[in-house]
Formats: sequence, C-alpha cells, structure tokens
Amino acid sequence: MNRVPTGIPGLDELIEGGFPEGSTILVAGGAGTGKTIFALQYIYAGAAVYNEPGVFITLEEGPKNILWNLQNFGWDYATLNQQGLMKIYRISVNPPERFAERWKEEIDRIIEMVKSVGAKRVALDSITALGMLLGEKLVKSERGSELWVGNPITLRSMIAELSERLKELNITSVFTTGTRGGKMDFSAFGMEEFIVDGVILLYFFPPHRALFIRKMRGTNHSNKIHPMSISKNGIEVRPHDEILWEALR
Repeated sequence: MNRVPTGIPGLDELIEGGFPEGSTILVAGGAGTGKTIFALQYIYAGAAVYNEPGVFITLEEGPKNILWNLQNFGWDYATLNQQGLMKIYRISVNPPERFAERWKEEIDRIIEMVKSVGAKRVALDSITALGMLLGEKLVKSERGSELWVGNPITLRSMIAELSERLKELNITSVFTTGTRGGKMDFSAFGMEEFIVDGVILLYFFPPHRALFIRKMRGTNHSNKIHPMSISKNGIEVRPHDEILWEALR
C-alpha cells in the first residue's frame, strides 16, 4: 500500500509511514484543538516538502484569516500559489437556504480545481459548517442553549459524494469536524466517523494537548494517546511518549 506522508512531525511513525493513498481522514476535536492548523499543515507540507499540489477548501474561515494562520507559522503560501502547488478555495454559502441544491455544482468546481493543479491532497474545513447549512433547530441542550444539527441523511450523502469523487482521482483527503471536546466525542453529527477511512482525535485539556488515532483502515496504527504541541512551526506529535486516558480530564 502506498503511503502519503502527513507533514506532521511524529505522526507518520504512528501510522506506518503516512495516510493510505486515496483515503479520506477525519480530524475531530473541540474548539482550539488545532483542527484547522492540522489541515493547513497537511496541505502546506505536501506542497513545500513533497512537491505534491494541494487544495484547501474552507466554509468557515475567510481567505484573509487563513493567510494570517499561514504567515504566523512562516509558511510561504504566495510562492506555492504562484507555482500552482497550493490553492485556497472558499465555498460560497449564499444563499444558505439553497446550499443543498448547489452542492453538486460546488463539488464540480472543487474537482475542476483539483484537476487544474494536478492536486494529490485536499483538505475540507469543516464538516461542522457544512452541517450547519442544512440545519434544523432541536430541543435545548443541557446548558439551555439551542443546538443546530444537519439532516443526517442529507449530510451523510453530501460528505460521501465528495469523498467518492476525490477517491476516483486517488486524492488523499483530510476533513475536519468539531466536537464538544469530550474524550468520547468523535464527531459533530455522530455519523462522519463511519464514512471515512481514518479518524484522528485532537484534545486540549490544559495544560495537555494530545492526539489519538481512533481508526485507520489498512494500517497497524498506535492505540495510545500521544502528547502533541503547537509551536511556531505548527503541530508536532511526540510518538514515543504517552498520555494516560485519566489525564484527559
């Protein structure tokens, strides 16, 4: 099986050298755990280190915010963009009430961009935002606030369609999804983890940051929780160290 190096120092050692080529990987975690940074680093490292073109797709952050993120880590997006190695595409959500009708058109645009740059990597940030666009108001949460979740059948179909179209081109993809941040929270809508090939969970329980590989098809991956950090160089995992489950409080 061919492996795609992630560009996250320390991670590849835990997954037999990288993501399975052509797979779709879900990166899940609560607010501030580093999901967007993970997705950006995967695309940036692919372009800058491995000469593999990539497309970063956003529904949440504006291009300016993404560029600030890149500049904060000293990642030279401008040069990579000029060389055709890295592209940022923001999906238009207007009008939101007709977004589901336009999803197939958006997928076509994404595939067109992927083909135009010969992309090997794609990152989508995030499935949570995608689900919100198909939202239905539910009963109040335990904290009293109203929750919005996507129609699970429609959302599952939308995610699966994009994933399959990318697989047809042998693209290795990273999709992010938000959670409430608990140790046993694997996704925003309770179904994303079942339609992807791998799930990586990010945790932030101060002072601990950690990473756990929940599943990775075709891979003898680590079953331990490993400490990670976010520095001026991005995310780094310590593959030889372990955090006890009880320490994530």
